[in-house]
Amino acid sequence: MRATQSTSFAALLFVLSMAAEAQDPRAVEDDAGPLEQTVPVADESAEVASSTAEEALQQASDEALLAEFARFRELIREKNYDAADVSAKRVVEMAIRLHGPQSLETSKALSNLGLVQHNNKQFDAAIQNFTSAIEILEIVEDRLNAQLVNPLMGLGAAQLGSDRPDLAASTFGRATHITHVNEGPHNIEQIEILESLAEANVRLGEIETARDVLDRIHSLNVRHFENDALGLLPSLMRRADWQHRAGYYNDERATYRRTVRIIETSVGKKDPRLVTPLVKLGETFYYYEPGIDGVRSSNNTMSGETYFRRAIRVAEDDEDFPWLEMATAKVALADYYLYFDGQSRARKIYLEVWNDLSTDEDRLEIRRDLLERPVAQREESPPKYVNGSSPTSPDPMLTGTIRIEYSVSNRGRVKGMTSTADPVEFTNMQKMVHREIRARFFRPPLVDGVPVDAPDQIYTHEFFYRQADLDELQRDARKEEAENGR
Repeated sequence: MRATQSTSFAALLFVLSMAAEAQDPRAVEDDAGPLEQTVPVADESAEVASSTAEEALQQASDEALLAEFARFRELIREKNYDAADVSAKRVVEMAIRLHGPQSLETSKALSNLGLVQHNNKQFDAAIQNFTSAIEILEIVEDRLNAQLVNPLMGLGAAQLGSDRPDLAASTFGRATHITHVNEGPHNIEQIEILESLAEANVRLGEIETARDVLDRIHSLNVRHFENDALGLLPSLMRRADWQHRAGYYNDERATYRRTVRIIETSVGKKDPRLVTPLVKLGETFYYYEPGIDGVRSSNNTMSGETYFRRAIRVAEDDEDFPWLEMATAKVALADYYLYFDGQSRARKIYLEVWNDLSTDEDRLEIRRDLLERPVAQREESPPKYVNGSSPTSPDPMLTGTIRIEYSVSNRGRVKGMTSTADPVEFTNMQKMVHREIRARFFRPPLVDGVPVDAPDQIYTHEFFYRQADLDELQRDARKEEAENGR
């Protein structure tokens, strides 16, 4: 998010080779003596020949399975997901033929197929295969076996992908419980599952529940890194990111400040590890949490400049500081100036970074991505569900869209915006998305280091509703039309 989170193939891939390598048919003949090999009884000869042929066939089949699985992993590494899908299906067929439909090998093969289908956004198929893999494990092992965690994680991710965070929350909850049974309630391995559970709760709109999960994650990390303050930093950075997505901007700000204090205390006030949290801390001042009266909080928004400028000083004091991170920090300060109407200062920094990124082909590629297209700097997510709808509703959820056409000015503001809704009756959702896009702030594209307008931008927002929601809006429209016609 900022993200997010997605479950990586590396975290979820299952190694089929371990089960196949455990069966070594070549070891069968090692104990046979010379006379038994050269002068067998006739009946024994037929039996041994048959057994040897079966063993040779099994060995060839296992080797073919391992070869296909190796090919599957290579295709994943190359991100050739269409070919990986075909290979994964072949692995499933071979595993069923060699080891039976209810075997660990088949369960693992189905999980790998589900991973590829999830990546290809074939969420329904992925859900089906992860579910089958889980059912096989429950039969072959038991319902609390540790091997269930990975396919449960895959199933939960596919459920999130199909916009069923309610089902995903239940799935991630079960995976967490299994880790508690097998590894204890304070095991650090559950962190990834809890992060996915928090994501499901955020999508459900259960913000306080998500906050409780984040607190659990933080407690586990603090316990694990009790004697390693610097080791806690990655978890604090993830925590701040989650707080941002949940809208707890003051908490996010506090977490980044804690990160800065840990680095200062542990390694000093000029350590280059300060740069990223200082930049992130500055960016929090784009946002505020409304007070009780709905007005901007008392934070001085311009104080964000202090953190950007300090980040740049720290980076400049380190002669080995990466040039890309330096450019990113400087552009972040320029963006901030532009947002608060410091246009002349912003343009000066943009031009400086543009020139720094124009010296060789590698930097030109970064320049194109960083400076030559509009990049949103301040944005919040529009609502996903219309009033009264919920992913937990027993009625099927239907998908609507809001299409926004707009331009980005050379000051990063949205202008010339038009929008349409499909179905057209959802005008309230259209207005909410309209307001959110209008409130966004962009880094405008640069031409020769100078910010310019960016016309013909398109944003499409998908939302979910029930048929009953649409029927009600249509009834209201007919009623209003009848009243106006009197």
